[in-house]
Amino acid sequence: MAAKTFYILHGSDDLRLEEELAYFRAQMGDSPNADLNISEFDGQAASTAEILNAATSFPFLADRRLVIVRGLIGWITRKGAGETGKQAVERLLNDLPQLPDWARLVLVEREALSASNKLVRLAQQNPAGYEKAFNVPKDSTSWIIQRAREIYDAEIEPRAAQALASVTGDDLRRADSELVKLVSYVNGERPIREEDVAELTPYVAEANIFTMVDALATGKGDIAMSLVHHLLEADPRDDGFGLYAMIVRQFRLLLIAKEHLLLHGSRQGLPEALGTSSKFVADKAAEQSRSFTLEQLEDIYRTLQEYDLRMKTGRIEPQLALDLLVAGLSRQPTP
Repeated sequence: MAAKTFYILHGSDDLRLEEELAYFRAQMGDSPNADLNISEFDGQAASTAEILNAATSFPFLADRRLVIVRGLIGWITRKGAGETGKQAVERLLNDLPQLPDWARLVLVEREALSASNKLVRLAQQNPAGYEKAFNVPKDSTSWIIQRAREIYDAEIEPRAAQALASVTGDDLRRADSELVKLVSYVNGERPIREEDVAELTPYVAEANIFTMVDALATGKGDIAMSLVHHLLEADPRDDGFGLYAMIVRQFRLLLIAKEHLLLHGSRQGLPEALGTSSKFVADKAAEQSRSFTLEQLEDIYRTLQEYDLRMKTGRIEPQLALDLLVAGLSRQPTP
């Protein structure tokens, strides 16, 4: 069977996407030459020609070359991409099936792509292509139970998994981080129980995130910054990624709430739109979203995604990203 040479991995399950990329990197081996044959690109900054050139370059003292590209498909197929985007799509449609056997070109999108997308269809239908969607489940309870069992060889009681899911929502990276702490806590001696979740999971941190957003909404950047540092100091095991994920989740809820309220004019159906069964979370999101315009929330969410990419590619430390983020958001004008 001929080797797969191009891959499209997409969806909102950021954790599993990153694990899949780690698998691709591991397949390159641990020889000193491995890193010389791995290239990573930001799809919004690199040209299609540059990416294809990297993928077709002959590997150095190895049998394959890995090229990882983030966000390219969404960028070239977005509204407003124009003729430049269309030409990039056509170039990929033509060149991807012709990649050499040593190429491993992985196109990563952090949102689900449409089944009608031409590049998705190509990856599904061409023998050299591969496509897989990684989507966050509507209810992460079963995901938590399965992950505890399959990844950590641990058992978690259904009520405990439900409690953890209610705190972490659809943020699977945070759910996994909390699960690691719980697995270590019980140390294989018994299943994880609901009281373990109550003892170890930072409900207080969740409340402080609400307070921090309130402070940002009223321009009290000093209070917001103080809360961020307090949360980091309260959990020395958090290198900043966990807290950042909580902030991303909160502003994502605000953006969805704002769009829902503008479209429907009321809170009816808001919990379902947010994917939560908590009336408190829905009411708080609705209340806080009124402190921002839709355009502000869209800008903030784009900024969060940009910092997230820079953090995960090692271009900025998480704690510095948090400081810059809070400093920037506290200067947002009140609507």
